[in-house]
Amino acid sequence: MPKEEIKKEKRYLILAVDIDNDLYRKAKIQGPVIGRVQNLNAATQLALADPEEADANTMFYAVNLYDKLKEEGYMVNVATVTGAETEGFEASSEVAKQLDEVLKEYKADACIFVSDGASDNRVLPIVESRIPIDDVEEVRIKQAEGLENTYFTIMEKLKEPHYARIVFGIPGIILLLFALSYLLTIGFSWWAFPVALISLYFIYKGFGFEEKMILSFRDFSLEKPSFLFFVLSLLFFIIALLVGYNTYLYELYYHSKLISFAYGIEGFLIILPTALILYLVGKIIEVRHSNYMFRGFNYGMYVGYAIGVWFILYTFAAWIIGQIYFSTFLLYTIIGLLIGIASYYISNSIKKKVVSKHNVKDKLLLNELGANIGKVLGFDKKRKKIIIQTNFGSKISYPVERIIEITSDKVVIK
Repeated sequence: MPKEEIKKEKRYLILAVDIDNDLYRKAKIQGPVIGRVQNLNAATQLALADPEEADANTMFYAVNLYDKLKEEGYMVNVATVTGAETEGFEASSEVAKQLDEVLKEYKADACIFVSDGASDNRVLPIVESRIPIDDVEEVRIKQAEGLENTYFTIMEKLKEPHYARIVFGIPGIILLLFALSYLLTIGFSWWAFPVALISLYFIYKGFGFEEKMILSFRDFSLEKPSFLFFVLSLLFFIIALLVGYNTYLYELYYHSKLISFAYGIEGFLIILPTALILYLVGKIIEVRHSNYMFRGFNYGMYVGYAIGVWFILYTFAAWIIGQIYFSTFLLYTIIGLLIGIASYYISNSIKKKVVSKHNVKDKLLLNELGANIGKVLGFDKKRKKIIIQTNFGSKISYPVERIIEITSDKVVIK
């Protein structure tokens, strides 16, 4: 390591990251791991559990670096933080929480980041937002370097909404429609139900519902006033499912499977608005008791979306049953789409006006995890975007829709 990059009067933290939490999954050791002896023991147990584990090499490297700097007279400590097996948002959030614990115990002035490659490097902005990084050390197995970079390039691309919708979302919708049409026209089959489950998982991954669900439930707590509304919302949703299913079974005695299914949809949709209203009331209460007041604009938009979708589904079921003509269904579909579009533009228009009245220039831009993205240069009123100068000197812009809070010194985006 170049001597000019680090100074002996600083207190350094050598930080290793296990983003997918192999340390706990394979050696049953919970992060964070702080101190030389603790890291050496943890790395040894991980290596014994899986001799091919790259994170064990990373931890050994961090301990080795600690010994060298300690011998040269530097004030230094070593720690390992872990993420989550699912990676993504949950892993980043866990790394941020554990790093805060480490820095609370050891007051470091700067950090030397040790990683085993592309997967761990994703949390660099989170680390940099909490402590300056003076050096980055990468530990690689040479034979696997090219393959690892290719793998993570593909995985990162699949996380982008555009590619995720093409690879997972669209095939998921096609599979779901195929499974439903088979179940409704021919009947139950041993393969139709698994195909429906696989299609739902593809839709779940392709349209980003995974992180949205994590964001929705990560602060779920009995102590919050919104808890009761969430429980009641879940209860009414279950009741709606039971009413829809029982209606479907009852109508099977008198009608075909398709018409009975439409009656079931009607029964489900009669109760569903109650569940949605209770959930949204709970989220609005949660927003009023948090710092993220700008989320309230999004919930107004979601109300419009919910009304529009409910309108379309209910009239579709009524058309299948024969209660309305196709022309009426088409008219109500257009009305439902207009409701959704109007709610989007109205809520975002109000949000943009509120943002334009705030002075956001020179404020820090952070994401929900507290990672420092850069500094706000200003607000482009024509394009309705905030202009950012990143920590690496480049200029980027973010739409106003992503803002969830503005304080006296920072802007937070989702």
